[in-house]
Formats: sequence, C-alpha cells, structure tokens
Amino acid sequence: MKQKKCISPDEAMKQVQKMFKQRGTKALDMARKEILGEKIESKEAREALNYFVAKYWQDLARPTLMSLVCEAVGGNPELTTPIAVPMILISGAIDIHDDIIDRSKRKGGYPTAYGEFGKDIALLVGDALLFKGFSLLNRLAEKGIPPEKMPLIMGLIKDMFFELGDAEAMELQLRGRTDVSPEMYLRVVRKKAADVEAHTRIAAILGGGSTEEIEAMGHFGRLLGMMIILRDDWIDLLDLEESRQRIKKESLPLPVLYGLQNPHAKPKLKSILLKENLRKKDAQTILETVYNSKAIEQYRNLMNKLAKNTFVELRVLKYNVKYLKLLISATLPPVGEFGRDAC
Repeated sequence: MKQKKCISPDEAMKQVQKMFKQRGTKALDMARKEILGEKIESKEAREALNYFVAKYWQDLARPTLMSLVCEAVGGNPELTTPIAVPMILISGAIDIHDDIIDRSKRKGGYPTAYGEFGKDIALLVGDALLFKGFSLLNRLAEKGIPPEKMPLIMGLIKDMFFELGDAEAMELQLRGRTDVSPEMYLRVVRKKAADVEAHTRIAAILGGGSTEEIEAMGHFGRLLGMMIILRDDWIDLLDLEESRQRIKKESLPLPVLYGLQNPHAKPKLKSILLKENLRKKDAQTILETVYNSKAIEQYRNLMNKLAKNTFVELRVLKYNVKYLKLLISATLPPVGEFGRDAC
C-alpha cells in the first residue's frame, strides 16, 4: 500500500501564504485605499497611519478565511470582500490597542505602531482605523450585502468586541505570574478566539449557509482561532527577543505553563522567570528546559486534539474544503527540536 505523504506545517504554510496573496490582496488593498484617502493634517499621525497600513499590517489571513468559508457553504467568495475591508481596519485597530496595553514595541521583527511612534500617536491611529471601519460597515447595504442580514452580522461584531475586551482584561491578571494553570490560560485563549469565530460565522451567513453549516463554521472558527493563538505561543518562544518581551510584559506562553507543572523543570524555570533582567541566554535556557520536559508533549497533544476537532466541523460542508483543511495543517506548529518539523 502506498504510504500517504506527510505534509509538514512549514510546507502547508508555504501553500497557504500563496493562497493568502491570491484571496486576500484585493480586500487589503481596498482597506488601505479607504483609510489613506482620509484627510489628516498632522504629519506624524499621517506617517504613523501610512507605516501601519502600508508596511506593518499585512492582514491577508482574515479576508482569505472569509472567502474560503463562504465558498465552502456554496456561496460566491466575492460576497465577502465588502465586509472584509472594514473588518481588516477594525482588526488593525484592535491590534494597535493590544500592543499599547501589552507595551509591545516589536512583533515579528518589526516595530509596532506603538514602538515606532509612541503611545499617544498609536492610540489615535487605532481610533482612526476603528471609526473608519465602522463607518464602512454602515454602508454595506450599498455594496450588495442583504439588509436583512445586517442585524445578525452587527450583533456578531458587537459580541466579538465584548468577548475580546473581556479576554484582554482577564489576561492582564495573568501578567508576570508563575502560578497560572494551563486551564486558566486556555479560558482566556478561547475568549480571544472570538475574533476568528466572528469572521467565519459572518462568511457562512453571507454564503447562504444552513443553520447547521453556520454553527459548524462558528465552532470551526473558534477552534482555529485557538490554534492560531497557541501556535504563536511556540513561535514566540523560538524568537528569543520576542520571548523576553513576552515573559516580562505579558502572560506566559502555554508551553512554559506546562513546564511549570513539571516538578523537575519547575525550579529551574521559576529561578529564571523571576529574574529582574532577562537575557537572551535565559530565554534560550527556558526554551531548552521546556522542550526537554513533558511540556512539549502536552502542548503537541493539545494542538493535535484541537486540529482533530477542527477537521470534524468540516464534515457538514458539501463544497470545496481542501483549502480549509490546508489552513488547519498550516496552523499546527513545527514542534520538532527548536522548530524543525517533527513530521
């Protein structure tokens, strides 16, 4: 019997990135054009907005996801573009506000708006994106979105905001703590995944999905959102500079929390985590300690369980789910030795 070829997370991610460009570029370009067309006299505010929208915020994932879900329930994926545009702006605003709260000056190797322009200007840019996004939402009927669907869609966006705010407030209580249980952290992660669930539910509604399909896509989005957040936990640990920032100013990543549950790894981890000044060497030691403990096995098992449950939600769909499956595979983190694929 021919053995099924194993596609690694990195290989899946390469294919997904190509798909992002094909499916998400149109909506992202439209979002940039909308916000940069606003008149802003302040040179610094204009520079900050240009930096964030044109260079930093490459949000191709959300419009792509909405397109794929709409198509998977039998709808025309182009129907999602008008709403993907304001959602890109609103999500950008949320990201800026989160960076201010977390005091994140760099992400993914690039300065954040907060890191580059300071708190005040970053806050104003975030507000501009938010207000522009909501003003565009109010004009969706002009873009072909059925008016009867708007109350439900707006309700989902409202619920998303409140759940994300609740999650952020809960996460503030976890900062700098080594006594946080994995279960406590996962409750916050589940709430933060409301963002992705809102996008998948809206896309299923626009695609004319049945009640069963809309519910399945809602559950799919919640699980996928959790996977995305937890994948970033591992990626943050691999980036030693990002790891230092995360440990000192935000909640601890899940693999570290699992490590703290291990009686053999806990003393070593705590002695480093409680240091006033964390060096890159310390971050490297944390990564090695977590990897060599049972923590990485627990983390891998959880991610595989989430992936399995996410795949299950696709069973109710009658149309093309190939790319949604690929997206799940790409979201699994490479948890071989220090990031090399374990596939």
